[in-house]
Amino acid sequence: MNLYALLTRHFPKDPRAPCMILPDGRVWTYGDIERASGRIANLIASLGLRPGDRVAAQVEKSAEALVLYLACLRAGMVFLPLNPAYQRHELEYFLGDAQPGLFVCRPQMRTLADEVAAKAGVAHVLELDDAGHGSLVDAAAPHADAFRTVARQDSDLAAILYTSGTTGRSKGAMLTHGNLGANAKTLHAYWHFRKGDVLLHMLPIFHVHGLFVACHTSLLNGSAMFWEPKFDAKQAMSLLPQATVMMGVPTYYVRLLLEPGFTRETCRSVRLFVSGSAPLLRETFDEFRTRTGHTILERYGMTEGGMFTSNPYDGERRGGTVGFPLPGTEVRIVMQSGIHSDGAGDAPQEVPLGDTAVKPGEIGGIQVRGANVFVGYWRMPEKTQEEFTADGFFRTGDMGSWDKDGYIVISGRSKDLIITGGLNVYPKEIEELIDALPGVAESAVIGLPHPDFGEAVTAVVVRQKNAAGEALSEAGIIAAVKAEFANFKVPKRVFLVDDLPRNAMGKVQKNLLRDEYSGK
Repeated sequence: MNLYALLTRHFPKDPRAPCMILPDGRVWTYGDIERASGRIANLIASLGLRPGDRVAAQVEKSAEALVLYLACLRAGMVFLPLNPAYQRHELEYFLGDAQPGLFVCRPQMRTLADEVAAKAGVAHVLELDDAGHGSLVDAAAPHADAFRTVARQDSDLAAILYTSGTTGRSKGAMLTHGNLGANAKTLHAYWHFRKGDVLLHMLPIFHVHGLFVACHTSLLNGSAMFWEPKFDAKQAMSLLPQATVMMGVPTYYVRLLLEPGFTRETCRSVRLFVSGSAPLLRETFDEFRTRTGHTILERYGMTEGGMFTSNPYDGERRGGTVGFPLPGTEVRIVMQSGIHSDGAGDAPQEVPLGDTAVKPGEIGGIQVRGANVFVGYWRMPEKTQEEFTADGFFRTGDMGSWDKDGYIVISGRSKDLIITGGLNVYPKEIEELIDALPGVAESAVIGLPHPDFGEAVTAVVVRQKNAAGEALSEAGIIAAVKAEFANFKVPKRVFLVDDLPRNAMGKVQKNLLRDEYSGK
């Protein structure tokens, strides 16, 4: 069924029950979000958009931003959330590829939005500011509150979220109503959501963690959410005594532990802390348990299917692992391609080893299958076919192993994805920009350990032969990237070198670069 219809089945019977509690004390009730989403759904339909059309939104977190998403579900649209940090280079690609019928932007981006929308053939542009005001809300106001939710099948698209590999174009992961509904129900049950739960929501809502995992489980429970625009450690400490569940990225827990006043008393009413979107350091896991008496529950997932595994709610939550496969999700870890020689003196060749399962303790490629796994990449049938096995498992690109008790350990990412502060950075697009700069021969972008963000984007840049050394500088390269990309993608450090290490196949050995520059 339509995901919105699934969620509303579990809304409180009393429409006055709180759904979102805002920082200024205002409360959005479940009745409020039904009425407001009805008005926006009627507005979208009045613009001539039909079920299956895309609606792109590049807005900051507000109550109205969540309502816009719910309205799109109700109207049968396909929601396309975009990071507010994206600039022209990224927007031109996303809008040109997805071709939405409506683009909702922040007022300060309106001039750029109009230019990019016109180029992509987007018919309508509306505004929603950081406080939840703008032409979107104004245009919706005259419309009726009532809206009959459009019937959808499990296979119908609900959202497209753009992700990317280390090569090629960004890919739009297509998630259906069935995908999102299946994962929501599984997590709601597995994490023991119960009557009276209150979620501390400080995550952004342009990606899976904040928009789907956090919101869906809470809405499916009919719970209230402290709806905070961003993470703030002191604000979190003030709200935690009134919350029962918190979801965050590792950075949140690191910053809480830096607060001297963060104690067991602060967490007295919380029953569950969940961490994801990036690896949680074992030191953070251990210190949090010692300081608060709570054991963080770490889980594993990705854009292409929500959550795949989780440490148990009941039972041991093992630090350094992401737990077990979730009910309804199959996970297998298989041998990856390797470098082999035929022994006759020829150059080594990369030979696929097939999908042979690894033994406990051996590292291999993680593959998943289940009702939550996405149906493919938008307008990329060849890429979709490439990423799925013949028997329907999705190749995540992540590497991992089973421990002796069946817990899954993530050991790295075969595609060199960098996760900084819970946000994905794909080296290839940064490398292409740096490589095009005058005086650059080539570059390699890597992630280095960072105590706050998990990983820091770092560029290792090779000068062109005979190029003037003064033409290249760390500050200049950082400024060039900052002018084109969102701030979280900008390298924190740039190292200028004469060459890059390579293996027998001529591939850059980024593992050696990580070893060399860690700690510098």
